[in-house]
Amino acid sequence: MIEVCEATWPAASTDRIGAWIVRDGQGGGKRVSAATENWPTTEADLPAAEKAMRDMGQAPLFQIRAGDEHLDEMLETHGYDRVDEVNIWVSPIGDLSRETPPPVSAFAIWPKLAVMQELWERGGIGEGRQAVMERANCVKTGLLARTDDTPSGVGFVGIHDDIAMVHALHVDEELRRMGTARNLLRQAAIWAEEHGAKYLSLIVTQGNHAANPLYADLGMHLVGHYHYRAKQA
Repeated sequence: MIEVCEATWPAASTDRIGAWIVRDGQGGGKRVSAATENWPTTEADLPAAEKAMRDMGQAPLFQIRAGDEHLDEMLETHGYDRVDEVNIWVSPIGDLSRETPPPVSAFAIWPKLAVMQELWERGGIGEGRQAVMERANCVKTGLLARTDDTPSGVGFVGIHDDIAMVHALHVDEELRRMGTARNLLRQAAIWAEEHGAKYLSLIVTQGNHAANPLYADLGMHLVGHYHYRAKQA
């Protein structure tokens, strides 16, 4: 799933620096800005990664994946806090595509419309994250939902191999708990299936207490986790 995420939500650039892969996110969020291990690291390797990220104007940030326990412990001893624990959800595409959203409730649209840009911005998904969507070199689309005849939600989908991944899902607060997110995900699955995907996936922080129960209720499977390490400013 990490490869799918990196293909559908790419950093502006990546560099291999010693034992590290360092990413230039250009304001696109943690997923595209965090450094990862290229092979097992030691404390002697840490300054090179920290310097490279600072030279890019980014605060040092590390993504901790399954198997990175040694790195996790090392960063903790160097004052890095555990932040943004993340769940990875996956579903066979047919489990979500078999139920069609109500008429004119959800659409797959690309290039993005001005109203989609406005919805993302209201959800804190600003210029840096929208630039990630533009540079994603994959089969992709945007998602737009309407609830009570009002633009209500938005998202982005990319496909890598046969797996679609949903990113930047946002529903306006006053139009939540009305089935909007469910409609967006079903529309994402329908579009992705038409473009050859066999699975639909997404990544969400464990602290999102609205989204995680929804994905479980839709029958999606929790298949993995990761988290970040960062120093408090």
